[in-house]
Amino acid sequence: MAQILPKHIYIILTIFLFSLLIEGESEKFAKSLSPKLLHLKKEKLTHLHFYWHDIFSGEHPTKVTVVKTVDNTTKTFFGAVSVLDDALRVGPGANSKIVGRAQGMYVASNQKNYSIVMAMSFEFTEGEYNGSTLSVLGSNLVALPKREVPIVGGSGLFRFSSGYAIIKTYKFIPTVFAIMEMDFYVLHYGDS
Repeated sequence: MAQILPKHIYIILTIFLFSLLIEGESEKFAKSLSPKLLHLKKEKLTHLHFYWHDIFSGEHPTKVTVVKTVDNTTKTFFGAVSVLDDALRVGPGANSKIVGRAQGMYVASNQKNYSIVMAMSFEFTEGEYNGSTLSVLGSNLVALPKREVPIVGGSGLFRFSSGYAIIKTYKFIPTVFAIMEMDFYVLHYGDS
């Protein structure tokens, strides 16, 4: 005849087995989720068109060079680091409606050509995208008439976004300002 164990042994065994289950769950680093859990809707493509106003001098510059190049003879400004808080406008004019801000930095990173690596957040302040951002990280070969940089993410209505930005120099006056025409093509989860 089998001997019955004391009741407290069953309780201890139950707690031990339960703790093994809990320990296994807490050690998981990642797990798959359904997009429905985050209320993600259908993916859509959005085109944004605006002008980026980068002001280098005057009473209220919006771009400041915080690290200057060691070799002032270079035309590429290799090593220079600038931070910016620039207006995004509907048109190229200085009085055109502001629709957001470009904030971040760029680094002159090419010894042969004037090229910058951009690490920037484009924050929108108008319409349905008010409060949403898009992040750009990539190389911008400034001398080319048309450049492409990757959009690597976003927030708000641009969560889980990807895409690319086309940059064209609209007007440039050295040491004064630059105006870039921007076309963003963004894949993101819309509200429909």
